[in-house]
Amino acid sequence: MGKIFKYLSRYKAAVLAVILLLVAEAYCDLALPQYMSDIVDIGIQQGGIAHVAPDAMREGTFDGLCLFLEEDGAKAMQSAYTRGEDGIYKRNRMKEKELEELDRLLGMPLVMVSSITEQAGMGLSDVTAMLDSGQVLKEQLLAALETAKGQMGDMSDTLVAQRARLAVKAEYTAMGWDLAEYQNRYMLHTGGKMLAMSIAMMAASILVGLLAAQVSARLGLDLRGQVFRKVVSFSHREIEQFSTASLITRSTNDIQQIQMVAVMLLRMVFYAPIIGIGGVLKVASTKTGMGWIIVVAVASILLLVGVLMSVTMPKFKKMQSLVDRLNLVSREILTGVSVIRAFSREEFEEKRFEGANRDLMKTQLFTSRVMSMMMPAMMLIMNCIAVMIVWFGSHGVDLGNLQVGDMMAFITYTMQIVMAFLMITMVSVMLPRAGVSANRIDEVLNTEETVLDPKDPVEEPEQGWKGSVEFTDVSFSYPGAKEHAISHISFTAEPGKTTAIIGSTGCGKSTILHLIPRFYDVTEGKITMDGVDLRDMSQDQLRDLIGYVPQKAVLFSGTIASNLKFAGDVNEDTMKEAARIAQAEEFILGKEEQYESPIAQGGSNVSGGQKQRLSIARAVAKRPKVFLFDDSFSALDYKTDVALRKALAAKTGHAAVILVAQRISTILHADQILVLEEGKIVGKGTHLELMETCGTYQEIARSQLSEKELQGAAAQTEEGRCR
Repeated sequence: MGKIFKYLSRYKAAVLAVILLLVAEAYCDLALPQYMSDIVDIGIQQGGIAHVAPDAMREGTFDGLCLFLEEDGAKAMQSAYTRGEDGIYKRNRMKEKELEELDRLLGMPLVMVSSITEQAGMGLSDVTAMLDSGQVLKEQLLAALETAKGQMGDMSDTLVAQRARLAVKAEYTAMGWDLAEYQNRYMLHTGGKMLAMSIAMMAASILVGLLAAQVSARLGLDLRGQVFRKVVSFSHREIEQFSTASLITRSTNDIQQIQMVAVMLLRMVFYAPIIGIGGVLKVASTKTGMGWIIVVAVASILLLVGVLMSVTMPKFKKMQSLVDRLNLVSREILTGVSVIRAFSREEFEEKRFEGANRDLMKTQLFTSRVMSMMMPAMMLIMNCIAVMIVWFGSHGVDLGNLQVGDMMAFITYTMQIVMAFLMITMVSVMLPRAGVSANRIDEVLNTEETVLDPKDPVEEPEQGWKGSVEFTDVSFSYPGAKEHAISHISFTAEPGKTTAIIGSTGCGKSTILHLIPRFYDVTEGKITMDGVDLRDMSQDQLRDLIGYVPQKAVLFSGTIASNLKFAGDVNEDTMKEAARIAQAEEFILGKEEQYESPIAQGGSNVSGGQKQRLSIARAVAKRPKVFLFDDSFSALDYKTDVALRKALAAKTGHAAVILVAQRISTILHADQILVLEEGKIVGKGTHLELMETCGTYQEIARSQLSEKELQGAAAQTEEGRCR
């Protein structure tokens, strides 16, 4: 959860705008129940009379009310009303708090005036006359007022307000007002406010949705970019630490989970506490005495969510690893489908996929079944709360200390509070999985690269780089390995010369090549380029000098031209020349679209030999200072191999060539051959020298060539040296 908030903190302005809009939306949402309550209680039950303090009153009523007010109260009333020429007192414009104070001031006097005029059969003029004659003292009237309040007890405020409004209604009737029109005016005014609030709430909701979608999309874009840039900067060590399948899952599925939760957070989780706290404050202001019901509802929801989360959280954590596993199995099967068919292992692989698929399904089913209980349980809680409110609220209505509209507003506010927790609960279903996804992405982003650029990389020499590569007592071990893959390797690959590496499978040939472009860094010793330690050069600078052809030829979707120009700064002439050197021109020109012929993903629409030649041509087109060929001629026939090496030798005389090979015929003319055995150099020299001094090389040569072929090879080598 914290990591998701950390991601969202990048978009502070948008998040702040969302919060402000949510506050506006919540304000409108919380205002609607009060308007509904006013329509029911005031508009329908009280005829639209919203305040105890009359909008206008006759002079006699005004004077009568003053009889029941102390001196300060009478002055406040006189300042609140202005007498017109027709003798009618009209209420001045007042602030809401001042009006509420006036309502409390005039409530009981209105009831007393109404009681005297209706029940005692005495007019206000008679009471005034008795007051003037001294038969009735003002202190007696005020004492009678206090006695009446005491008799009403706890219900005094509600009963006084209700009876006072009846007195106001009678006053309006006496003045000849059309009460039906007065009521309709109030209903239209209040209904208009409700409509305006609803429109404002809708507009705020739409804007929040748009901003949330924008932030989520931007977050996904940025995270995918960060993860991609981080992965591209990884050495082979870090990539092997995560696995390709896992990195793909983290870049797609995990980020998608975070995007979905980000929208929910901005749209629902941020809104829930605002509406929840606002609902509690509104409930407290209704003074219904049923606040304990809210406590019961919230406690029930928290208990439900706590139980469900404790059960499902471990499964959510397991789910992402199962997605990784399914992606890994799928990728292996799809990339190795030809091998699977060749060995008739379809049934076995189907079972393996079925196992990974079923494990994921079982976990998803378990979490879905558990979480499916949440909504029915939440609805049960909500319905029980509604029944409790109606049950206890109806008693309040019956006793007269609660109005129907207030009870309806209380139900609405309570449902809003419960819905706030429901929204959080709905998101909590996704939060555990999104939290796991955020952790997995953070693992990638926080992984420290082991191959780093120096703070102050060396600059290119004035005379330029020559491409002389030297290994000085180099040893290397793979992560987690107890023994070195190669040990104490020392040799120099000079420009214009070919250094070949041969040996049995697993002896460390490819490892040596991987150390030169710094796919890994050496464990011991050092490798230099023109006397400069590779670790003192920037990776971009180093790799610009290298033309690398991997053991498994890799092509990218596009065209032949786009693959040959992959180095970037390659013109048409250079591209075509590289294709000729790599012996690829013939089959390229044989295609209908020639250099614009499409290449499928992974080069699946060309043969192994064609793919290898295009990979070699791509390296040649770069015009590097150092060529690295990792068994890059294995898919070529002997004739093509010979022609390619001759063309390559003629064109790459300026560059150092380091090649790994399995075939003796490929390395016969190499200037230097390194023979590896168990990660160590056991022989170094030309073909003729090694045939005399190195038993391992002799074994390899005799296993591939007959004595006659060996003699012919020796003659060719001697002839090449004479030239």
